[in-house]
Amino acid sequence: MVMCAFLWSTAGIFIKLLPWNPMAIAGIRSLIAAGVYVLFMRSQKIPFVINKYSLLAGFFLTGVFVLFVSANKLTTSANAIVLQYCAPIFILVLSALIFKQKFRKGDVLTVAATTLGISLFFFGDLSAGYMLGNLLAIAAGIFFASMFITTNRADEKSRSSGILMGHLFTALIGIPFAFFFPTPINSVTVATILAMGIFQLGIPYVLYNMAARHCSALACSLISAIEPLLNPLWVFFFNGEVPGFYALLGGALVITAVVAWTIWSSKSPAPEINEGKKNQTLAYNETEPRN
Repeated sequence: MVMCAFLWSTAGIFIKLLPWNPMAIAGIRSLIAAGVYVLFMRSQKIPFVINKYSLLAGFFLTGVFVLFVSANKLTTSANAIVLQYCAPIFILVLSALIFKQKFRKGDVLTVAATTLGISLFFFGDLSAGYMLGNLLAIAAGIFFASMFITTNRADEKSRSSGILMGHLFTALIGIPFAFFFPTPINSVTVATILAMGIFQLGIPYVLYNMAARHCSALACSLISAIEPLLNPLWVFFFNGEVPGFYALLGGALVITAVVAWTIWSSKSPAPEINEGKKNQTLAYNETEPRN
């Protein structure tokens, strides 16, 4: 799980290095990642299935990929990754709205703290471009939360198929942009997109799947918190992009609130939701359904 979060965190620097349209980056990256994930599914003998869970997961994951890459082009990497990292809060909100799950006092406090942290991003970066990038990053967090809820209610076949569909849908949408916008091909851009597809997106999803089989949800979520911390550091070291004061303050508040909520929630689990033969919680990073 440490290696998974470490590889995820390199997204910002790779995206900044590629002088391509963000949709082209997302599409070609996902096509390469799809190849990696197909090899994983074949090695694990996981069949490909099409049902409502896999289709919804694919749709939501496509939104995550497209929105996150676009946000990285329109705002700082720190803003993009930390705002997307608000996904657990959106899980709480969507769970209450869709499944009528009641808020707990700790949930409300976490939502309030995270909302405050998000608002700090808009104090430091009020230009139109940064504002749009921030909004896209928040939308990516909403899509990520929706994808998590969908895959949480699916079995392994549907979940794996949904992840593969997300890569394929993104490739189908994004690759045509490479033919209509400047997409310079040279040794640097080829090496960068291969590194993104294989090491930043493809292998991490395999590692996460393996880690979830052996690590608790709490362990996975706590370890994954290193991603938003490392992402802006890579960009700072390689691109010299320095996050603003309010972005750093807001990011620290968001990460602290989410990690604290994860620890507290593991000790005070939310009421379970009964769906037919399944009793499942919507706790953050609970990747395996409880049958």
